[in-house]
Amino acid sequence: MGGVFLFVFFFTGKSKTGVKYKGSIEVPNLSDENDMEDLDISISLNKDEPDTPLVHLMKTKGAEKIREALGSYVGFLKTEFTQGMILPTANGVAKPQSASQSKAKQDKTQVSSGSSTAAPINTGVKIPTCKFTIRDTFLTSPAELYRVFLNQEMVQAFTRSPATVDGERGGKFRLLEGNVFGEFTELVPDEKIVMKWRFNNWPCEHYATITLMFLDRSNETELKVEYRGVPNSEEEQTKDGWKRYYFEAIKQTFGYGARLF
Repeated sequence: MGGVFLFVFFFTGKSKTGVKYKGSIEVPNLSDENDMEDLDISISLNKDEPDTPLVHLMKTKGAEKIREALGSYVGFLKTEFTQGMILPTANGVAKPQSASQSKAKQDKTQVSSGSSTAAPINTGVKIPTCKFTIRDTFLTSPAELYRVFLNQEMVQAFTRSPATVDGERGGKFRLLEGNVFGEFTELVPDEKIVMKWRFNNWPCEHYATITLMFLDRSNETELKVEYRGVPNSEEEQTKDGWKRYYFEAIKQTFGYGARLF
């Protein structure tokens, strides 16, 4: 892995009387060369939040859970992310890993798919395409998860690489070393994101239409993602790539995959 990373997390807590508190967790020295016990963990409430015993709880039991999660994350970086989703071929054209090389590991993820030969949406290229839906659950609010996909710094954090993200309607994005790019075509704050999206090795000017719906499930958010216009030959690679390099990476980076208590 190499290097030292600054990680910032956000947390939400609720008192016995029902008062909700929001705060942040900053870890400035995460590295594979540091023991988890040596991590500097700074926990604070957001501005104007009233005092609460939750801060002490987060600094004690919460910090222990954070160290456990970050220890797993460092192992994830060493064994999983370094394999790379997109690999160069002999002629220099990037190619996603095969399904046998990239498998999803989220137990809650459910996939339903159906074949389609209709012309892909938002493209003039006619090729056999498919549509399918993936659902996953994140332990955060719809508003926070919505922001993860539109904020450039947060995208760079969970992809662990430079990215360009203009989080507005009509704004363009490019990430994973330019191997994934597209445009936001519809934004409904905290509820829905619609984008034109493609791998760089897909047929020229061919985009899939991907719709993200953020469903409030009390203390967690169900993310329903609908894919239309994905080339038939790229269905499994697209599913694996999203589950591994979006969903799993977001959970690992921001702590949305496991409860602290």
